[in-house]
Amino acid sequence: MQHPKQERTFLLVKPDGVLRGLTGEVIRRIERRGLKIIALSMLWATKEQVDSHYPKEESWVRRLGEKTLSTYAKYGYDAQKELGSVDAQTIGRMVRGWLLESLTVGPLIKMVIEGVHAVDMVRKLAGNTMPASAEMGTIRGDYSVDSAAAANRDKRAVRNLVHASETPEEAAHEIAYWFAPEELHAYKRAEEDAMF
Repeated sequence: MQHPKQERTFLLVKPDGVLRGLTGEVIRRIERRGLKIIALSMLWATKEQVDSHYPKEESWVRRLGEKTLSTYAKYGYDAQKELGSVDAQTIGRMVRGWLLESLTVGPLIKMVIEGVHAVDMVRKLAGNTMPASAEMGTIRGDYSVDSAAAANRDKRAVRNLVHASETPEEAAHEIAYWFAPEELHAYKRAEEDAMF
């Protein structure tokens, strides 16, 4: 079993973050937290690349659809009228398509981050997936005002600046998918002995 300070996670600065010039701010927050970036690269992803990034399992797709239907119900919108369906699976496939499109409209920055409970720490720095609900002081809370309601009505993904792995298992999958082992770099930050 690895030491908690060796935990790794995956982070994407999505095209909306790159195009707004927020990459440096994202990196600054990660490094100031005491986490270290052990791999970093820019690319303009293809739909095929991002198609394999997002899960395809029916349960995951259905969850996307259910979240969208919940948003429509919360704000009193008519999903049938606007999306042509009230079936969670059908809507989930539609939303997954919007996610794929959102990651291919411009360059993105992919990185691997290592440190104490890196998965939880990076998710805390990123803030709630829905920027309208993200706390101030987080990346999404400070730099995005988008909401699921606005995105759904515009038939697009939520512009939430970054993607951060939810679990260590998801992080391992995403790291292996986006980086070759030789692209990960082991090094010691100067303050590591003082921090943990």
